[in-house]
Amino acid sequence: MTLADNGMDLRASEIAYNELLGRIVDLRSPPGSVINEKAMGAELGIGRMPVREAIARLATGRFLTVLPRRGAVVSPIGLTDVLDMFEAREAIECGVVYIVAERATPAELATLRDLVARADYARASTDHETYLRSDHAVHAYLVHMVHNGLLQDAADRLLLHNLRFWNLYWSTRPPQPSTMMSHSRLVEALESHHPEDAARAMRGHLQASRALVQEAF
Repeated sequence: MTLADNGMDLRASEIAYNELLGRIVDLRSPPGSVINEKAMGAELGIGRMPVREAIARLATGRFLTVLPRRGAVVSPIGLTDVLDMFEAREAIECGVVYIVAERATPAELATLRDLVARADYARASTDHETYLRSDHAVHAYLVHMVHNGLLQDAADRLLLHNLRFWNLYWSTRPPQPSTMMSHSRLVEALESHHPEDAARAMRGHLQASRALVQEAF
């Protein structure tokens, strides 16, 4: 195999990974559905090996579960999984906003406020799909503001699990502003550069969301 061929395989694997991840997160491939390597390769116009590599990455990230004699299936989402996710988010994101409150520049805070305003607009109009995308953008940008690549890699994967869960949650429930959490208190704490207040606001946001989920289960 030449270096050029190897590079092409790497690109094909990345294409397969991004496509599969997108389908899993937005529920085109719902929990429990089987991923067919051959069919996916044919659909994307690539070989089975890049698809297999993508499946291995997604299994490592817990988006897929590889079962003997069944192949890869989209990982289920149970109450234990969701509570573990919230615990991990609280540990990571409260630390993130604590750091951001100390480091954030005026330009970064202006961008964050714009992202939060978009989420609040969608929240007020009960447009849950736009709200979820906007809320995800808020959390992802907060992690970006720390400027720590190792932290960002871990947080990005966690936030995609979060987005997949909320897509599933809202797929069976009527949207209501009272069940879509705002970040207004967090933004105020960050703009005041108060790390403890920022961590407290994020913890309150996550705990309110977790209580909502526990009621649903």
